[in-house]
Amino acid sequence: AVATACFTQNRSIIRLRHGKTPYELMYGKQPDLSFFHVFGALCYPTNDSENVGKLQPKADIGIFIGYAPTKKAFRIYNQHTRRIVETIHVDFDELTTMASEQSSSGPALQEMTPGTINSGLVQKSSSSTSYVPPSRNDWDLLFQPMFDELLNPPPLK
Repeated sequence: AVATACFTQNRSIIRLRHGKTPYELMYGKQPDLSFFHVFGALCYPTNDSENVGKLQPKADIGIFIGYAPTKKAFRIYNQHTRRIVETIHVDFDELTTMASEQSSSGPALQEMTPGTINSGLVQKSSSSTSYVPPSRNDWDLLFQPMFDELLNPPPLK
């Protein structure tokens, strides 16, 4: 995630003196950002196992967890096999994740127009429950399978 943040900043932060990104200053063209995807987004890596039959699923359900460090591929946590795979054959479904976050984040989008905000029609919500951040144990439980596979990779077949 840190490497991705640095990579993104070098291609998106504009230097005030030149009005260009560091990438534009070095290469003379705008960077291609089309391969960036939302961390944690649902995705469907192609099922490339040998036993894919006519009635078997052609893709598994996975979660995008980052980019491969040594090759141009995506790192996907495959929920079916419970393993981390690196592949370029992935279909991303970022809209489902963003839509669920939008619907659970409070008032609907059509209610929040500049006219309704200025007119006082939208009340400031006072939440009766306060936000409780995830505990260290919650994070450990979430990422333990990923670390287990990273530190103890399965034997090659």
